[in-house]
Amino acid sequence: MPSFNFDQSFTKRDKKNAIPIRLVTRQELDRWLAGANDRQKNWVQANNFEGASGTFIIFPDKNGQADKVLLGLGKSHDCLDSPWTFASLPKFLPTGSFRIESKLNDHQMFQAAFGWGAAQYEYSSYKNSAGEPKQKILILEESVPTKKLEALLTGITLTRDLINTPPNHMGPTALAKAASNLARQFDAKIQITSGDDLLKANLPLIHAVGRAAEDPPRLIDLQWGQKHAPKITLVGKGVCFDTGGLDLKSAAGMRLMKKDMGGAATVLGLAYAIMWMDLPIRLRVLIPAVENSVAGNAYRPGDILTARNGKTIEIGNTDAEGRLVLGDALVLADEEKPDYLIDFATLTGAARIALGPDLPAFYTNNDAFAEDLAKFAKDHSDPLWRMPLWSGYDDDLNSKVADLNNISSSAFAGSITAALFLQNFVSQAKTWAHFDIFGWNQKDRSGRPEGGEAMALRAIYAWLEDHFQRQAN
Repeated sequence: MPSFNFDQSFTKRDKKNAIPIRLVTRQELDRWLAGANDRQKNWVQANNFEGASGTFIIFPDKNGQADKVLLGLGKSHDCLDSPWTFASLPKFLPTGSFRIESKLNDHQMFQAAFGWGAAQYEYSSYKNSAGEPKQKILILEESVPTKKLEALLTGITLTRDLINTPPNHMGPTALAKAASNLARQFDAKIQITSGDDLLKANLPLIHAVGRAAEDPPRLIDLQWGQKHAPKITLVGKGVCFDTGGLDLKSAAGMRLMKKDMGGAATVLGLAYAIMWMDLPIRLRVLIPAVENSVAGNAYRPGDILTARNGKTIEIGNTDAEGRLVLGDALVLADEEKPDYLIDFATLTGAARIALGPDLPAFYTNNDAFAEDLAKFAKDHSDPLWRMPLWSGYDDDLNSKVADLNNISSSAFAGSITAALFLQNFVSQAKTWAHFDIFGWNQKDRSGRPEGGEAMALRAIYAWLEDHFQRQAN
């Protein structure tokens, strides 16, 4: 089970010998320089340090060792509410212990610590030359909730690792094993239904999409928590690799399709944080795990499939497979009438065209939930953007021969019509929310290395913690 090594990044001891990190705005830098010695002034000038947000300078002592760090904040202290301000540091600092010399409030200190930890992530499982990580330890104040910090960093590390794992080592079997390991760690119940048993369990869409792969399709069902607690069900799209099926993707379109199980990875990372923090909820995690492959028994364009809830679906395109496997899983989840049913999926390129790779689209039938979630997304620098479940586009999913088509008849509003398709499989959950995520960083940024990413995880966790712990108290 991948985990974040907390002890290699944080401690609450040895503050006296730690290298200080001083935070300065552009204006504060001028005041600091007024009291600095000539050597410090010359060093700032030689390095062209002006206090821009996220930039820093390391002062050497007389032996050439790091003695002090200045971290720029730009025009104001507002950037301290973002974890990514501090995330610029660990990659470039020398091995050692560091402490934040400037005064931060509790929220800012937590954000700083999270950014520090997230920045030390590196996926090096397949590098023979990878050495031991260099320890860059941040001294935490006593007020920092270290259990929560470790829960989120470990959950996000798990999500990133699962997405980054190459597809030959992360098929449905491996994804199910990762879920089983998670269940074992927290004494959760898990049931895995695979292959033709999916038909016996009335999960025909999951079976149809995954049956052409050598690694059989499966439905992962993890359950944890007290029986009478509020029911929260997470559903994650687990398409471990997507060729597009018979409607084959191009080579370029297939290149990143190991990340098409990003929804599954996200719900497992979120589940880790929930269980580690022992939130007072009844958790269920459902993951349809498949490979969308090409073989003689692959499902075809023009096929009509029947979902778990009896709706018939004409296959307009085999590359719109994610919404099919989610359909069966959502019906299964909905039958239990959960208080909140939340799904995550790397579902549409249309969402990326509308909002770009870094801003996940989400849809919900609960306005109050959307408003609350927006607040937590902003507070935790985990951006989201609500999109409309616009019923005016329902007719775009009409079929002349079935209840639905799995693709829209229109080239427009692809993310909205995908969400409307999923809505056909939810009728009893009190609140439903669908997150159309990218699950990937396209380039290296502070704390967010190129590769798999846990999008919306921190925002949802913060909302869950606040909402249900407050109710429990």
